[in-house]
Amino acid sequence: MTVFEAIIQGIIQGATEFLPVSSSGHLSISKHLFGIELPGILFDIMLHLGTLVAVVFVYRKLIWRLLKEFGSLCVDVVHGKFKWSEMNHDRRLIFMLIIGLLPLFLLFAPIPGTGMQLKDLSDQLGSDSSMLAEGLALLATSALLFLGIRADRLTHKKTIQDRQGRRVQNPGRKKLHTVDAIVIGLTQCVAAVFPGLSRSGSTLSVGLLRGINQQTALDYSFVLGIPAIAAAAVVSLKDLGSDGAAIGAAPLIAGVITAAIVGFLAIKLLKWIVTTNKLTIFAYYTLIAGTLVTVLGIIEHILNKNLFTGAPL
Repeated sequence: MTVFEAIIQGIIQGATEFLPVSSSGHLSISKHLFGIELPGILFDIMLHLGTLVAVVFVYRKLIWRLLKEFGSLCVDVVHGKFKWSEMNHDRRLIFMLIIGLLPLFLLFAPIPGTGMQLKDLSDQLGSDSSMLAEGLALLATSALLFLGIRADRLTHKKTIQDRQGRRVQNPGRKKLHTVDAIVIGLTQCVAAVFPGLSRSGSTLSVGLLRGINQQTALDYSFVLGIPAIAAAAVVSLKDLGSDGAAIGAAPLIAGVITAAIVGFLAIKLLKWIVTTNKLTIFAYYTLIAGTLVTVLGIIEHILNKNLFTGAPL
């Protein structure tokens, strides 16, 4: 891989990790189009590490608050002062994040009769010679986005009574419940398996389907992704010696820096899009892209070759 190719991959990763269009799907499709073959998944994980830097920087104040609150929580537990019913917002968010991350352990569950774990299926789908799975997953992302947008609009059509007794538009829930965290966590787990199924798009959509406020669902989705991305990077460190030497230091560094910068800009863009109710753009984009990729994938399977490189499938 050249530095230029690494930068292109970094741009794709940074732009698509947080925008609800699936970074893993776009990376897999771009490799298919350009005939890029890499050993293992180290480069993909390192690009995710670049976007991790971006999301930590954007949410640094919230993360610092949560870290301090976690320390205070530990002290209260030790001294027997912890009460579930009296938790403040940050303490409740900590528990919702922990609950939301628990389903990720399902990725280590064995797939009967294959000798693989569930997480290995993601590697296999992302590194195969076909892009049909990515196309179908993009269509699933589109469907979830349309459902989430519709649910959010139905929520806003309802009115609630404010503290002054006035009837106002329902903004959606700002308080996460245990069931919300479990459902969103399971959604994140499924999105981790299928390249093309957007993690941010699917978790945000499920949050909207649960009646959660758009900004609350978006922030929870982003912060929930931090430990997941970090854990994936740690697991991949065992590949640093062999795969890292094959790729080269310069492409790795260039890709990570590019992904971090573009990822920061993408987060800012998505936050603006959510506040201005323009999420439909991504629903239509994933619908069009998913349809195109699926059709091309079917044609490639019929011809048994890559339409762009000519290589056999």
